Amino acid sequence: MELLKGKKGIITGALNDKSIAWKVAERAIAEGAEVVLTNTPLSLRMGGLQAFADAHGCPVVAADATSLDDLGTLVDQAMEHFGGPFDFVLHSIGMSPNVRKNRPYEALDYNYLGKTLDISALSFHKLLHSLYTRDALREWGSVVALTYIAAERAFVGYNDMADAKALLQSITRSFGAIYGPARHVRINTVSQSPTATTAGQGIAGMEQMLHYADRMSPLGNATADDCADYIVTLFSDYTRKVTMQNLYHDGGFSSVGLTAAQVATFTEEK
Repeated sequence: MELLKGKKGIITGALNDKSIAWKVAERAIAEGAEVVLTNTPLSLRMGGLQAFADAHGCPVVAADATSLDDLGTLVDQAMEHFGGPFDFVLHSIGMSPNVRKNRPYEALDYNYLGKTLDISALSFHKLLHSLYTRDALREWGSVVALTYIAAERAFVGYNDMADAKALLQSITRSFGAIYGPARHVRINTVSQSPTATTAGQGIAGMEQMLHYADRMSPLGNATADDCADYIVTLFSDYTRKVTMQNLYHDGGFSSVGLTAAQVATFTEEK
């Protein structure tokens, strides 16, 4: 079908074949796009991204997403590789030292919290700033960031990542209101089902969260492959007038209060 034929873009955050970003890169390439891949130097050493890049003829640019200098270099190198402005960007970056150190929400380490917000949300503003000031995106370009429903509702174990995702969604609206009139660039977040990625495994109760969401979702949990398919449509010309939105891709979970499956569970407990 080649939904993205002739389009070019940056995919951040791919680590291994369980990563949503990895799946997005695969799908974008299959749909005719050219991509530049990026992750931190440490992540590039840990994962298999270079092998993926070699197999698909994609350049890899190491960049710390909290560094304006690194992000500027990333955008500059992408423009050099593509021969000018490009069409899409995926922000798939998130990490909480508090989660990794098992610090509960009521006893956060505030230095860690600052790092969570910087890595998981402010990095998005810095990336958008780097794109905007360099006029790096073509007209009707598309930027997508991954988020989770914990930005709007309390989920035990998601910890300060919920605060980061709430900030991420606010940045989407604020920058979308600027980038739209300036260059017709659209910016959206995708609120994905809980997904068994390498990063997600660090969240307390992830297995139970996956099971619960699957039971509560009329269509079941959306997989990483499903998410990649959806994001590709947001990179395409078919969604040109969609911007500043938080788009739920969760099998209907976000619209459900109670399901028959859960009622049956309560009945069994009696």
